[in-house]
Amino acid sequence: MWRIVRHMNRLGLKKRAHILSLLVEGMSLRAVSRVADCSINTVTKLLVDVGIACAEYQDKTLRKLPCKRIQCDEIWSFVGAKQKNVPIDRKDDDDIGDVWTWTALCADSKLIASWAVGSRDGLAAAQFITDLRDRLANRVQLTTDGHRAYLKPVEDAFGANIDYAMLIKLYGEAPEGQRRYSPPEVIGTEIHVVQGKPDKAHVSTSYVERQNLTMRMSMRRFTRLTNAFSKKIENHAHAVALHFMHYNFGRIHKSLRVTPAMEAGIADHVWSLEEIAALVPEPLSRPRGPYKNRPKAAVS
Repeated sequence: MWRIVRHMNRLGLKKRAHILSLLVEGMSLRAVSRVADCSINTVTKLLVDVGIACAEYQDKTLRKLPCKRIQCDEIWSFVGAKQKNVPIDRKDDDDIGDVWTWTALCADSKLIASWAVGSRDGLAAAQFITDLRDRLANRVQLTTDGHRAYLKPVEDAFGANIDYAMLIKLYGEAPEGQRRYSPPEVIGTEIHVVQGKPDKAHVSTSYVERQNLTMRMSMRRFTRLTNAFSKKIENHAHAVALHFMHYNFGRIHKSLRVTPAMEAGIADHVWSLEEIAALVPEPLSRPRGPYKNRPKAAVS
């Protein structure tokens, strides 16, 4: 005789929240698997499910934002291999090589208003800037670096309804012996007004560049000079969505003393990791195994 065992092929809410806490603090998938005592497939599946849910929630919630000053930047990483090491037969593949995360940060609330994962070309810039425009309630002052891919997308998306300036950094030579590991020294900056009348006192990318450091510290796959990197671009995007959900809604900003979402008026409390985990609905338990369609019977 046989019996059917009914169970949920899911972790409990507290266990899921514990795994997410390890991920948002910068641990790798394998390290989380060891510390949380679960398989790496379980950790990866949770990252995928929660990443999708976080992206969908923020896409719906980050609308009509009252931002006044926006800073944009791009941060580099790679999937599978650095671009120079991509095999010749995969040079045209979009899912391997260098990948860039575009970020738009509100200088007042520190909220990440929009982000995009992809290439660093004009098409990616157009998609990113159009998405940013659709999330803003007011005319804003925009500051970007000198990446020329911004110019046409900003003009196409905002027209004359923006105060836009580029902050171009001037670099000197890196110190001898540190050229590989240290960035060149910034010896000056130039402000190029592109559109409108931006207040030059607020032409800055300091906040969004500091967010880049937070990303590198909070996501293992962004850490430089290690063997940590994303194997799939989809999982890379899921990790970014989870990071921004926790950053925007679940982490008190040191200078604000509230979360960026609370400062922006789109949240009324600090989200717990249990709340973030609960964005993925619990499935109903169901029979599993080869005898799932047979009637129950007690073991004799």
